[in-house]
Amino acid sequence: MECRPRIYYDRREESSTVPATLRQLGAAVIPKLLTVGDYVVSDRVVFERKSLRDLVRSVFDGRLFDQARRLSEAYEAPIIIVEGVRGLAKLGDKKPQFYMALMSVSLDYGVRIFFVDGEGETARIIYYTACREQCREGGRPVVIHRKPKMDQLWMKQLYLVQSIPGIGPKLAEKLLEYFGSIEAVCKASIVELERVLGPSRARQVYRIIHAPYTPPRQGRRQH
Repeated sequence: MECRPRIYYDRREESSTVPATLRQLGAAVIPKLLTVGDYVVSDRVVFERKSLRDLVRSVFDGRLFDQARRLSEAYEAPIIIVEGVRGLAKLGDKKPQFYMALMSVSLDYGVRIFFVDGEGETARIIYYTACREQCREGGRPVVIHRKPKMDQLWMKQLYLVQSIPGIGPKLAEKLLEYFGSIEAVCKASIVELERVLGPSRARQVYRIIHAPYTPPRQGRRQH
């Protein structure tokens, strides 16, 4: 019997062609207001859809790490699918920093990242993944997970530390176990942070914690 996978998608995706293409491919596509991700294809797999431009911006303003954290907290196998692979050549000397951020997202949060040409390829990857998850023997159910409630103090402490760019759930736990409290993490020297994070990440975290807050356009005159 032919399988027709069921896919939930965020209502804000209706401006794209992806939901319509999924229907053409044969999926049962259901709009929902999702709090995590854009397309849910099973109890463990969720897709977050991004343009390359948005991905680059989210890397350099730190949003990508927060999004990766939320995805990994809610789903076992989160996937970020990026449209516009040809634009990578325009990154220039920012490429190493960009790729290190993507590596950090993969290693620290377990988020897979796929680059595609456009919305058509996005739809096909989501569709074939949904078929794989739901249509094989012992197929998985489609479950929408929401942002987990944090009713325990230790959960709130972990959440706060892992909100620092570059710090995933595992590193947040290591930091809190090593230093004992959020206050101690914030007061730690670069040398102390290196014992848990390594030199490069320790410098980054130390700078985020201790650098003065200077928002964009602050102090600029209006012309």
